[in-house]
Amino acid sequence: MGKLVAIKFGEGSFEQGFAVTLQIGEEHERAATEITGRLPSFPEMPLYYSHWQSSYRQIGNRYRLHADQMQVTNVSMVQDCENASHILRARFNTWLRAEEFRPLREKWLERLSSSDEIRVILQTENSQLQLLPWHLWDLLDRYPKAEIALSSPSYDRIHKPRTLNQLVNILAIVGNSKGIDTQADRALLQQCSNAEVSFLVEPQRKDLTEHLWGKNWDILFFAGHSSSQGNGESGRIYLNRTDSLTIGELRYALKKAIENGLQLAIFNSCDGLGLARELADLQIPQMIVMREPVPDQIAKEFLKYFLQGFANGESLYQAVRQARERLQGLEDKFPCATWLPVICQNPAQIPPTWDELISAKSEDEDEANLPLSNRRRFKTTVLSSLAVTILVCGVRLLGLLENPEIQAFDLMMRSRPPEGLDPRLLIITIDDDDLATQRQNGESLIGASISEKSLNKLLAKLNQYQPRAIGLDIYRDFKATQPDLITRLQKTHNLIGVCKGSDATENIPGNGPPPEIPTTHLGFSDFIDDRDGVIRRHLLFMKQEPTSLCPARYAFSFQLASLYLQPLGIQTKFTPENNLQLGKIIFPNLKSHTGGYQNIDAIGQILLNYRSSKEIAQQVKLTKFLSSPIDANAIKDRIVLIGVTAKGDSPDTWPTPYGIPLDEQMPGVLVQAHMVSQILSAVQDGRPLLRAWSWWAEVIWIWGWSLIGGILVWRKLSLPWLALAIGVTSSVLYVVCFGLLISGAWVPFVPSALSLVAMASLMSIYNHSKTKIRAGNRE
Repeated sequence: MGKLVAIKFGEGSFEQGFAVTLQIGEEHERAATEITGRLPSFPEMPLYYSHWQSSYRQIGNRYRLHADQMQVTNVSMVQDCENASHILRARFNTWLRAEEFRPLREKWLERLSSSDEIRVILQTENSQLQLLPWHLWDLLDRYPKAEIALSSPSYDRIHKPRTLNQLVNILAIVGNSKGIDTQADRALLQQCSNAEVSFLVEPQRKDLTEHLWGKNWDILFFAGHSSSQGNGESGRIYLNRTDSLTIGELRYALKKAIENGLQLAIFNSCDGLGLARELADLQIPQMIVMREPVPDQIAKEFLKYFLQGFANGESLYQAVRQARERLQGLEDKFPCATWLPVICQNPAQIPPTWDELISAKSEDEDEANLPLSNRRRFKTTVLSSLAVTILVCGVRLLGLLENPEIQAFDLMMRSRPPEGLDPRLLIITIDDDDLATQRQNGESLIGASISEKSLNKLLAKLNQYQPRAIGLDIYRDFKATQPDLITRLQKTHNLIGVCKGSDATENIPGNGPPPEIPTTHLGFSDFIDDRDGVIRRHLLFMKQEPTSLCPARYAFSFQLASLYLQPLGIQTKFTPENNLQLGKIIFPNLKSHTGGYQNIDAIGQILLNYRSSKEIAQQVKLTKFLSSPIDANAIKDRIVLIGVTAKGDSPDTWPTPYGIPLDEQMPGVLVQAHMVSQILSAVQDGRPLLRAWSWWAEVIWIWGWSLIGGILVWRKLSLPWLALAIGVTSSVLYVVCFGLLISGAWVPFVPSALSLVAMASLMSIYNHSKTKIRAGNRE
């Protein structure tokens, strides 16, 4: 049996000192030992904490504070924070070793063994005492199974008997997640065994209140932004982008939830002691909060470790201690991470284990999955699957699934096997070293990334080896000054230049073309990016605005591909449906509803089928190309693209399915290379273009997976086996969708998986309710 220790602080202050009472006893029993003592005055202690708190908050490791209060990570502050923590720890333990407090310390050592599992409850109204890092008390180093919780001296027990649930009922509130990642929190909760998790994502106040009133919850979980206010006496949670609430504004709903059996509230958000103080007034049994702003990664890791321990049989206190101490492995990046999680305890309540939250199984559990008659069951499954399919497709048409569908598309794109380099292309890159070399040679780079001298030398050297097409992916909307360059630009008939179209709706003026290059040898460089900024579509042609500086009708990539294919007798034309055609290959325009896309402007666009590799073609740096001997076969009859890969001077990089962060983005010239390669590979090699099925074909496909979800429930599997079957089936679905994508078909994965899971869940609930009705009739 575990031990229960209560440390009660009487009236006092840091200026006057505190009277302290220590009680020690067995769990479930009255305290067998009590002794009083005193902690002397120490007015500097709050200042030490304030200094640490200030240095800690200045680090700003993507805290789960309200979005407007978040800071940018500043690693230079880490050492100051660590120094302040060492000073605070040393002063804190010096205070606790005071002579007046010594009798309590010795009584603790006398009555408690290092092998005991100990719950320590620290009772005080003083908010500054609660803030102190009590887990750093050197006495606790001798007791690896001891953990401290905070409590108010005033408390009461909820006497209404708790209704046990067959599963641990968790109400998970995902509030305003701007700037943080709450998807990991949701995934961890969904992995809990013997649990039923209900998610409220950025709910309205009314929805949250109704859920708190409507069910017997065991655990209340919140992830998102929160903060303490009024010197830590109250707290606020941010439900969505516009609404926030204090605990007082949810008082009646929370009180009802506690009366109905709510045992544990977890606020995996910032600065939670204010929330805890208000909730303690409602007599909630247990809470877990974060004492200070919590970095996003620490919040996710703590939840993972805590759930692993608690759901697998550890006591609440041991699960928190183990999860908290495991955060030490991240303190090189997130100093004092182990300081953050805190238990707040109602002393009148005994923390339940995970298994104690669940009711004993019914004697009739073996009958829980009794089947309906085959005919009725088939009819119910078909009608239910149709309803689920209609609901999923409706949600999809509203665009609510667009983001997860595109994320799944990106994942499959990244997972495809590499196709190797395209031998028809050569890319001459201009990186930061090339820019520096030109400047060192006294060459002017005003308005461009390549000087007139280097450009003239480059074109002259290229033409010696007879490339079939040269693509200058560099804006030059100004006249050249060197006569040799002017003549070369005018007379290089296999040279394609770029310009950028204007967009009045976005106030984009565009860029004009090189004045020396004829209009027929120009292509626009415009990319179509999705709502998240990623390039997944390929714009082939467009109608320029009347005031546009760019006269080009066709894309830069299409102009290069067309020029390459002309000697082969392959000409460009439009079909009656206004689709571009090269030879026998038609490039069908996207529709406003294509694949996962909903309501897009799709004129002149196809899906961009990357070659599954950032290394699209052979590359050579400008300086090396100009100064080294050249293999003629590396240039003759190829398309040579010239573009910038520099990261220092106005970098031209774009997010793609292969990388969205800035350091993983793809240079624009490489994106152009992928586009050129897509056209040539489709025309010459028969490489498939990416296409989506018709709308009706997608609906039938989604309906089919919904039916499969219903059939899985027919097998009368237990919940763990049903979950495993759904997981395996979803994996098969993913593999099928991935194989189809490799062959050129983008088919719905997320809507199909959603319909599969929704149908299985719906039929399980239906069967369970029918079984309960039959059991009630027998009674």
